[in-house]
Amino acid sequence: MDDSVLQLYPAPVTERPLTGLFLSHNLRRISEASGQCFVYSNFVTSIDGRIAIPHPSRPGLMVPKDIANERDWRLYQELAAQADMIISSGRYLRDWADGRAQEILQIDDPRFADLRQWRQDRGLPPQPDIAIISGSLRFPIPDVLKAGGRKVVVFTSANPDPKRVAEIESKAGQVVTAGDKRVDGATLLQRMTEMGYRTVYSSTGPKVLHLLLAGGVLNRLYMTYANRLLGGKPFATIVDGPLFETAVDMKINTIHLDSHALGGLGQFFVSYDQA
Repeated sequence: MDDSVLQLYPAPVTERPLTGLFLSHNLRRISEASGQCFVYSNFVTSIDGRIAIPHPSRPGLMVPKDIANERDWRLYQELAAQADMIISSGRYLRDWADGRAQEILQIDDPRFADLRQWRQDRGLPPQPDIAIISGSLRFPIPDVLKAGGRKVVVFTSANPDPKRVAEIESKAGQVVTAGDKRVDGATLLQRMTEMGYRTVYSSTGPKVLHLLLAGGVLNRLYMTYANRLLGGKPFATIVDGPLFETAVDMKINTIHLDSHALGGLGQFFVSYDQA
């Protein structure tokens, strides 16, 4: 596999290795300097803006195989490796309980052994903690999630069912209120900061991204634009929620051209900072 990509922005145009590209962004150092959580997310999308299509054999959506690729997956793993906490979803836990999900940060895969070493060299546990955002608290908590001392922290709205809270805390560790009628992005950030988390990676979907953007707490968005068009219904894109009262301004941080992906069609890696 050719390991090169072309840095288009910032100037000058430079050839760089794909491996280590997002590790070089030093997200942990940025968060340490600010004293706040650094919250980031990423998506891979087609040219026509589709991030998911209907699953062929069960309810729900899936990342299209026509845009998923190992080069984007490498950088996804580099983002996960830098996290203290990964925001996931109740659906992810349900899939895991049914045997359909996999570990988000795949440090046991020989291809990513360097990422395991990267975390070890910095005194980090093998896996980040997991955050679940849920108002209903209706999801299973597989025991395997707590392997290696990892915590599962559930963020929910005010006045949750105390019986269900007790059930979850007996298995996962902690349920934290982060909003009144629903989880609020700014309160969520405050709670995570109070708990000592500094780099938080949202690996879940468009509803949580809307929550983070509406709360003004998303620091960086990573986008992979695969050079294919998909069409189809429903139209699934990166943000799902009400129209923002004020448009969310994003400033380009980096742009890289990966001309080797998708059999030579190529893709762009673009990172944005919230302005």
